[in-house]
Amino acid sequence: MTTDPLVRRVLIVGGGTAGWMTAAALSKLIGKHLDITLVESDAIGTIGVGEATIPTFIALHQLLKIPEAEFLSRVQGTIKLGISFERWQTLEKNYIHAFGTTGQGCWAAGFHHFWNRAERQGLAKDYSRYSPELVAAESRKFGHIKEAPLNYAYHLDATAYAKFLRTFAEGHGVRRVEGRIETVHTSSDGAISAVQLESGEQLGADLFVDCSGFAGLLINQALKTPFEDWGQWLPCDRAVAVQTTAIEPPIPYTRAIAHGAGWQWKIPLQHRVGNGLVFSSEFLSDDEASNLLLSEITGVPITEPRIIRFKTGQRQQHWVKNCVAIGLASGFIEPMESTSIHLIQRGIVRLMQLFPYGGIKEGDRAEFNDQMTTEFRHIRDFIIMHYHLTDRTDTEFWRRNRAMDIPETLAHRLALFEQSGNVFQGQWDVFGENSWTQVMMGQGLRPAHYHPIVDMMSDDELGGFIKHQEQKVEWVLQHTPSHHDFLDRYCKSPAP
Repeated sequence: MTTDPLVRRVLIVGGGTAGWMTAAALSKLIGKHLDITLVESDAIGTIGVGEATIPTFIALHQLLKIPEAEFLSRVQGTIKLGISFERWQTLEKNYIHAFGTTGQGCWAAGFHHFWNRAERQGLAKDYSRYSPELVAAESRKFGHIKEAPLNYAYHLDATAYAKFLRTFAEGHGVRRVEGRIETVHTSSDGAISAVQLESGEQLGADLFVDCSGFAGLLINQALKTPFEDWGQWLPCDRAVAVQTTAIEPPIPYTRAIAHGAGWQWKIPLQHRVGNGLVFSSEFLSDDEASNLLLSEITGVPITEPRIIRFKTGQRQQHWVKNCVAIGLASGFIEPMESTSIHLIQRGIVRLMQLFPYGGIKEGDRAEFNDQMTTEFRHIRDFIIMHYHLTDRTDTEFWRRNRAMDIPETLAHRLALFEQSGNVFQGQWDVFGENSWTQVMMGQGLRPAHYHPIVDMMSDDELGGFIKHQEQKVEWVLQHTPSHHDFLDRYCKSPAP
């Protein structure tokens, strides 16, 4: 079914990271015959705390031909090789979920199968020792190594990034309109026809992109799209954020530190640190959470603690009639694995792949919704796993998480790994086999068996194979400069 015959006018509602990422990508990559307008109000603040990314982020910048060094300098950027999870399984245990791959597997079995047998026979070190990114992160090293490139992402100042993208998008023809939306007009078939600003000006379009954040001015308030609530599995519903001065050189990884009723993030930029506490309001009040965060930070606060209330879940449809929701308007999981900007990016890329130049067709809309819904649910399961796979019983928050009924899709993954060591990446799942393996083992789940192909190796062959994996990691470490030296040489930001 085709509604409008042509789509040439695009109106993006809302700025921030989601709005300006959308504007930048559409205008640069497919915007030659499009009229793209973005409307936002300076009087409406943005969340502005999404300061960590995952490696998929780099692909969009490569498409946009954004110079990495210039970008990093403009956004106080640092390198991220993974996330350190501290006190999640027990109060004493920490582990790192690193990017990239750990060791070398084969067509039938991942490296962890070979490691499993070798570790039982005393031939292997800890599983983490076979990840170049993880060892480099612990050693506070990073560099662009041509012979053995590291997988990485960025820490960035989200507000500075939105400004950077605004300049980029306006340079490619995007028109910005300042104003607060007062009314959303719909046509007889329920599609959006125009938005009206407080000034009385009306802005019409063929396609509307809702980047208005949690408010969901179009997808939620105007189109009344139902919300799929995941609060029964994801226990946190609030966060408090504060920025502090940096008192040491930035480390190349994010820290996620578990607390009695949630967890704390620490994101190091070049001249400051982003801090936050994600928590359950059932167990902590806003004031208690703010005081707890302030007691745990280092450096001098440069902003006041800011409470952010959220509901975890997603819209039952991300594309409704002629409105596509991108970013927080489409759903929110939580910031633990830095997937918010990734989901913005995936929504943008899918919209460009399915862009309805010749009219909005139900097949394109259904495919977009299916892919986005599936990816959201994969990420949901990955996040639930961190809360559920725990031995902590010191607070009611953790006892409840440990005992919760989990989605069948996650239960299947965990059982498969525990019974046979098998783990597979699902379609539209951003987290690969190594990510699932690192977190499952980091949270204490160990497989009872390994794949029989491993026994094709003799003990000597297995020992030599494992030793070779160690040597590859050692080589990378020897040829990698310190993270601090890399930033100073490559993309140093001026002091604020």
